[in-house]
Amino acid sequence: MKIGIDIGGTKVAAGLVDERGEIVFKTRVPMTATGDAAAGFACVRSAIEAALCAQPGAAISGIGICSPGPLDPEAGVVLNPPNLPCWRDFPLAAEVERAFGVKARVDNDANAAALAEAIWGAGIGYRNVFYGTLGTGIGTGIIFDRAIYHGRTGSAAEGGHMSIDYRGAKCGCGKRGCIEALASGPAIAARAQDKASESAAECARMIELAGSVEAIRAEHVGEAFRAGDVAAAEVLCETADLLTVWLGNVVDLLEPDVIIIGGGVAELMSAFFDRIARQMPQWSINPRCGEIPLLKAKYSADAGIAGAAALV
Repeated sequence: MKIGIDIGGTKVAAGLVDERGEIVFKTRVPMTATGDAAAGFACVRSAIEAALCAQPGAAISGIGICSPGPLDPEAGVVLNPPNLPCWRDFPLAAEVERAFGVKARVDNDANAAALAEAIWGAGIGYRNVFYGTLGTGIGTGIIFDRAIYHGRTGSAAEGGHMSIDYRGAKCGCGKRGCIEALASGPAIAARAQDKASESAAECARMIELAGSVEAIRAEHVGEAFRAGDVAAAEVLCETADLLTVWLGNVVDLLEPDVIIIGGGVAELMSAFFDRIARQMPQWSINPRCGEIPLLKAKYSADAGIAGAAALV
């Protein structure tokens, strides 16, 4: 049995994960992100203890932890995450090992989720996996032979910040035209708001669901789309086309055996996977890119817990 810990700015989620990747118990506790390092670690310790109490006799082989970055996965050190100001150069893995006497590993959530998909999820049977998570941002992970590719310093696989339009919308990272700035949940909402501003009548369903043009979010676009709304479908088709350009570049760079998409927006965009697969040959020079499966991730809301457990 392994423990997976998923740390966010407001909560710490914990789970017990068995050897097949099944989450047999999960819980969450509040995270004290603005106190001192000890207070932050006390929250993590509380979550781990809750998981241990759920099955007192279980043999725990390791504790994996997803933490916001930047971090050093090799050393297990959390460096200076903006939404966890309590930790600066904090040796999280070493502290967990000292407290609980089992090995611990730390990595970011996209890398960890990619590993979970590779060994337990949609990537079973594939050697090299590219994973993308679509949500408030876009994160990615690269798995070669069941191992995370970290790059020279641990900062590889920031695929959400690949630019596909140097004159495009400015991303939060400072670059222009990153796929995160064009196809994340907030980008879908912004595209729908722009469309509704131009033609309120055409977008009446989305406006009705949201209450106003300014309040339209990706979930309203999805709800309208599922009800057959044409304007919502157009917004999502454009999003799918942007993802196609991006994934064509990924194929030309990596030629993975499989592409797996997860995250909160993945369920919505999975309706367009066939469209992306059909159009990808136009955006890749690889003559066999059409052979690469595009799959929805097995793990959704619990990807952080499963991914953390996969680290150990």
